[in-house]
Amino acid sequence: MPVQPQLIRPDDTAIAAAMSHTLTALAGVFQALGDGEHTLNLAAERTDATFVAGRAELSISAAPLRLAVLSEDEFDALRTLLVFALEGSTVRRAVLIATTAAEPDPRACGWSVRNGWLHPMDTAELQEAVAPCPGLPSVQRDVYPAPVLAQFPSIA
Repeated sequence: MPVQPQLIRPDDTAIAAAMSHTLTALAGVFQALGDGEHTLNLAAERTDATFVAGRAELSISAAPLRLAVLSEDEFDALRTLLVFALEGSTVRRAVLIATTAAEPDPRACGWSVRNGWLHPMDTAELQEAVAPCPGLPSVQRDVYPAPVLAQFPSIA
């Protein structure tokens, strides 16, 4: 019987640095998305070959400045998953897809986690990721290139 790899908990310093990167990354994502109703989906493959996902719905407004999340628990879970994805020792790969409510179709952009940061996904790869599954009801999304997010040195 094959042995499943065990996840090894990252040390506290690595987690603290990844939390700092996560807060910076999410601030950049929120700024890039701008005003509107948005859904963030994060999918990750862990080093033990299991897949995990997080989803959060949020509303952003610049005037007055406001960030509202539909479910604090869902947002906390997504943020925690992003911390571990950016830290990297327990996650092989991860993608973050942002969908914005828009007319006539929702819009989507996405980032891949590489080298401890969110990097814009190729639009062809993104189109494939958000394409409706055959035979299942789904909404078509217009994809656009995600902006490059500014990365600042970690304080931790």
